Amino acid sequence: MEVMPILTTQNNQEESLLDTDKSNSQPKSQVGTMVELHSVTKIYPNGYHALVDASIKINKGEFLFITGPSGSGKSTFLKLLYGAELPTQGEVIVDNLNLTGLRGDRLSLFRRRIGIVFQDYKLIHQRTVAENVSFVLQAQGYTRKEIQRRLEPTLKLVGLSSKANCFPDQLSGGEQQRVSIARAIVGTPPLLLADEPTGNLDPDNSWQVIQVLQKLNSFGATVIVTTHDEQLVRRCNQPVVQVKNGRLYRA
Repeated sequence: MEVMPILTTQNNQEESLLDTDKSNSQPKSQVGTMVELHSVTKIYPNGYHALVDASIKINKGEFLFITGPSGSGKSTFLKLLYGAELPTQGEVIVDNLNLTGLRGDRLSLFRRRIGIVFQDYKLIHQRTVAENVSFVLQAQGYTRKEIQRRLEPTLKLVGLSSKANCFPDQLSGGEQQRVSIARAIVGTPPLLLADEPTGNLDPDNSWQVIQVLQKLNSFGATVIVTTHDEQLVRRCNQPVVQVKNGRLYRA
C-alpha cells in the first residue's frame, strides 16, 4: 500500500493518500516550506512566557522531533501550528497560510488540512474503531462510498484491520494510539502533529507508534512530534529541535 500526496483529478475529485491501487507509483517530491515561525513570542495571561522570540522553518516532507522538559513550551508550539493558540507577537505560517487572526469557518477549514494526534487519544468510547476513524470524514461531508474507500487502507497502514469492529476499551494503549493516528491521517493531511504520542505507552508500543509515523513521513507527509523521551529520539535518528526557556534550538 502506498501513501500518495494529495492529487486533483480531471474531475476535481480529491484522491486519497491511502489508495491501494497505486503500489507501483512513487510519492511526489516535497518542495518548499511547510511551517514558518517569525519572531514568535507567546505569553499566557498569568505572565508565563511559553515561547520567546522563536523563529524556525520546517520543510515539506520533514520528520522533526520537538524535545524539552515538561512546561518548556513544546505543546504550545504545536497549538500555535493548528490555531489553538495565537502568538502574542510574531507570525505563524503553515502551508503558506498566515494564521494570525484566523477565526471561525476559515480556521475550521484550515484544520482539516492538519492531522493531530494527542497523548490521551481522545477517542469516542461508544464507537468502534471504524466509527472513530470514519467520524472525521462524516463531519466533513464525505460520501459513504468515499469513507469506505479510505477506511480500509488507513486501518491496514496502522495495523488494525482486524480491530475495525472493536471498541476502544477492548484495545491496548498502543492500539488506541494507532486508532488516533488513523483518525488523524484518514483525511490525507499534508501535515501531521503528534503531541507526546508515546507518553502513556511502554517502550515496545512507543516504538510501534513511531514506526507508523516514520512510514507516513517516508510517503511524503510532514511529521512533527513532541516528546521528552530522549532514548526514543536517539533511536530514531531524526532531526531534533530543543525547547529551552521558551527558545528553539536545532540540535
